[in-house]
Amino acid sequence: MQIIKDKQIVDDSWSFVADDEELKDGDISISLARWKKDKQQLLKPNGKIGVRIGPADSVEDIAADLKDIQLIELDFPAFADGRIFSHAWLLRGRYNYQGEIRATGHFMRDQVFYLSRVGVNAFSLEKTEDLPVALSNLNDFSVNYQKSIR
Repeated sequence: MQIIKDKQIVDDSWSFVADDEELKDGDISISLARWKKDKQQLLKPNGKIGVRIGPADSVEDIAADLKDIQLIELDFPAFADGRIFSHAWLLRGRYNYQGEIRATGHFMRDQVFYLSRVGVNAFSLEKTEDLPVALSNLNDFSVNYQKSIR
């Protein structure tokens, strides 16, 4: 599968491991609940580790662990939930997270420009055929009223 990362279409090396699935080697992302439960096991070197955060999760729950996490996936369960934008801003602005922040789930292509302004640098779209249009959406506006987090 391909994603947009740092304004380029690239192959995705990550896979999400659901809470009821066995952990595997390689670059994996897991839920925040699983991170809290299995953190010591996940810190062993079997690949890179990412954590998926939903709108109801708290970024503060992983703030102390950000040095050990290479990917934060911000999961949009629905188009109408904007708390993910705040999560991205907090990760970059308050906690100075320098790793990959990826939007995943049910976000719209039209939101990628605004997500990038609050710190998201990667986008996993449901349909890979939408990648070129979403990539062009990153350049929708040349003038901004407010400073970007990045």
